[in-house]
Amino acid sequence: MSWGTELWDQFDNLEKHTQWGIDVLEKYIKFVKERTEIELSYAKQLRNLSKKYQPKKNSKEEEEYRYTSTKAFLATLNEMNDYAGQHEVISENMTSLITGELTRYVQELKQERKSHFHDGRKAQQHIETCWKQLEASKRRFERDCKEADRAQQYFEKMDADINVTKADVEKARQQAQLRHQMAEDSKAEYCSTLQKFNSEQHDHYYTHIPNIFQKIQEMEERRIVRIGESMKTFADVDRQVIPIIGKCLDEITKAAESIDHKNDSQMVIEAFKSGFEPPGDVDFEDFTQPMKRTVSESSLSNSRGDGKSEPKFGGKSKGKLWPFIKKNKLMSLLTSPHQPPPPPPASASPSAVPNGPQSPKQQKEPLSHRFNEFMTSKPKIHCFRSLKRGLSLKLGAGPEDFSNLPPEQRRKKLQQKVDELNKDIQKEMDQRDALTKMKDVYIKNPQMGDPASVDHRLAELGQNIEKLRLEVQKFEGWLAEVEGRLPMRTEQARRQSGLYEAQNTSAVNSCAQDRESSPDGSYTEEQSQETEMKVPATDFDDEFDDEEPLPTIGTCKALYTFEGQNEGTISVAEGEMLYVIEEDKGDGWTRIRRNEDEEGYVPTSYVEVYLDKNAKDVYKSLQKISE
Repeated sequence: MSWGTELWDQFDNLEKHTQWGIDVLEKYIKFVKERTEIELSYAKQLRNLSKKYQPKKNSKEEEEYRYTSTKAFLATLNEMNDYAGQHEVISENMTSLITGELTRYVQELKQERKSHFHDGRKAQQHIETCWKQLEASKRRFERDCKEADRAQQYFEKMDADINVTKADVEKARQQAQLRHQMAEDSKAEYCSTLQKFNSEQHDHYYTHIPNIFQKIQEMEERRIVRIGESMKTFADVDRQVIPIIGKCLDEITKAAESIDHKNDSQMVIEAFKSGFEPPGDVDFEDFTQPMKRTVSESSLSNSRGDGKSEPKFGGKSKGKLWPFIKKNKLMSLLTSPHQPPPPPPASASPSAVPNGPQSPKQQKEPLSHRFNEFMTSKPKIHCFRSLKRGLSLKLGAGPEDFSNLPPEQRRKKLQQKVDELNKDIQKEMDQRDALTKMKDVYIKNPQMGDPASVDHRLAELGQNIEKLRLEVQKFEGWLAEVEGRLPMRTEQARRQSGLYEAQNTSAVNSCAQDRESSPDGSYTEEQSQETEMKVPATDFDDEFDDEEPLPTIGTCKALYTFEGQNEGTISVAEGEMLYVIEEDKGDGWTRIRRNEDEEGYVPTSYVEVYLDKNAKDVYKSLQKISE
């Protein structure tokens, strides 16, 4: 089965068929190229998807990936990234092994096809030339034969005519012989040309054309084999990455099986455990005992006495609840609502009210209200410092020793800080060692550099190392304090040691009680002093020993005389002009100042307040002080 013998006369059809085969090959190349583009696009989308859900560095989201479930999800994202990489491998292999190779092969195939069909056309042109030569020789032989026949007939006619001279007859005879000789020559040439054409034609159809068509057949068969091999490679490229893709899927399955719900639950405990003990029982306070002050029979006293019938719960429990106040509620402490202010005395003189107006805290209010009051009380300045600390937390500036955190969380933060500082020290020491070696080299080889040029940098590194070591010692001291190796000084540590449980009331309770037991409140000054305990000073409190006095926000005129007999109040005479440093927050009391040493609270209804137009509210004033 050969195209040369079977298709010897189908030159044009073979030319069309081989061109169609090249078109098919180019179409397959285009198909593979689009497949590689799809694989690249898919891989890119998978990588973008994996990157989109990756945790951001140095963010809170990154800290959340310590749980086994989130670790498994992170492993899935990483495996999907590798999975995308395999699709990129598919694209690269198809491009190099199929698209690139076939593109080069197509170019070679086109050149080979062009060469073969050029030889075929050349052979056809040669046989056509031989045919034309044969036809020309044939026509010349035919013409010479006819002319020889006419010359013979003319000679015979002249020879039979008696009137023609002998010379004319001889001339006719010679002409006839010449024509016959020319006919014989044409015949010989025609025979020779015919033999040559038959030989050329035989070679053309049985040798040249079969050889050319055989080469074209072999070329076409190679093309078919090549496209089949490319299709096999197309499948093999996919098959080669299947084991790796399978490993990626196995790793995803392994990550999913590694999820431990119990471990995650334990990590939640470790992450959010505060270290505090649960609050104890709330003590009952008996208010049925006789009051230690003279109760006025006036309508003002009676109306205020009605508020005393409601029981108040306090004592130790109030202090125990303080650690659980959320930091984001500290700002609300400044603007918490209070009871309406007390009315002024019924008479022009306040003598009808021997002990002055009652405390605005007639009923037990939420702890935040009490905290709001004792924060602004000057006698309990450590409470005011706590408020300023809360404000600093609200504004984003936490204490350096993390004392705003629960014990367990504080310990973790301090340990993390110590580790970071140790890493910084190690870096500085490595730099110092490198510079020291460089200096030694300079000393041994002065031509390489000046040894004194590194002294300044070495001194800087030494100072930095010393500073970092001091920082480490400071944080290690705080860490030792939290872990119990040093005596506890913080209020939070007292809660863990049990000393806090042994006290009848806490520092916070004392501050609240002092503020609550305002001039004529439920507690007397003596009771306040008996139950008041001294809060140990903290390092943070030492920063506020030199407190600046609150700025004045206006002036006021006393409408009535007020005898401030209790702690936190100040006596005023009718008509006296004083400075206002804190306006009424709704509890019926205004904070005033007579001079730098005398300030306190008076009933708002006893004074007429004139605030400055440019005066700021209490929160902004406190914020300015904290800054």
